[in-house]
Amino acid sequence: MATFFDTHAHLDFPDFASDIADVVVRAQAAGIERIISIGTDLESSARALALAERFPCVYAAVGWHPGRAEEAPYDFRSELRALAAHPKAVAIGECGFDYYRLPSGNGGTAEDDTRVKAKQAVVFRQQLEVAAELGLNVVVHTRGGSFDDTVTAMEPYAGRVRGVFHCFVGTPAEMQRTLALGSLVSFTGIATFKNAADIRTTLAATPLGKFMLETDCPFLAPVPYRGKRCEPAYVRDLAMVVAEVKGCSLAELSTATGAAARDFFPRMK
Repeated sequence: MATFFDTHAHLDFPDFASDIADVVVRAQAAGIERIISIGTDLESSARALALAERFPCVYAAVGWHPGRAEEAPYDFRSELRALAAHPKAVAIGECGFDYYRLPSGNGGTAEDDTRVKAKQAVVFRQQLEVAAELGLNVVVHTRGGSFDDTVTAMEPYAGRVRGVFHCFVGTPAEMQRTLALGSLVSFTGIATFKNAADIRTTLAATPLGKFMLETDCPFLAPVPYRGKRCEPAYVRDLAMVVAEVKGCSLAELSTATGAAARDFFPRMK
């Protein structure tokens, strides 16, 4: 059976509190060899590491999500370094920019938006600095028209820090800009949605070996589970659609995406 990795899951979320062991068992039964649980702040990152200690197939990324940037301390680099020292911490993140829910969309002002964007930039830069210091790569979140700012922020670190632009929904041109940074993209269950032809166009244009697969669970369950809680086992359903789009076998897709993940997350055994 062709095997795959779920390179972006949120196993510490309350959605999995009652059956996390069963979720991991189902993933392994579906041929999902490795799962990376992603931190969204320091506490979430610590929970992800605890899950990595509990389950041999689980690893963690530690970081601070841009959607929570306003809650971040002025400087949390020392705490992040301590978390990243864990042997099963394989990346920094998720980090980046999120302009999808700025204050102006909920009664705020343009000045409020500027303040939030500036704090997101500080939080992102601190994580890029720690990643560069420790020789780790970053899991990148970019949403709400923030792609250009994300690339601009990462350019000074090109050659030292690579990113995986997770839940990628960009154009082929944006994919090419991402690869030009030395970074990768990652596709979720959105690629299976009936109304996601544009994403499948980008997927078709992305070379094998330059992308990874993920669930972003508990969100974005692929067809035929759309609308239900997503879980790592569903990478196999995503992989079947991706292989069809790419015109390759599941075995070829397994080899390419597995090699990309092992190269990007070198601490992952």
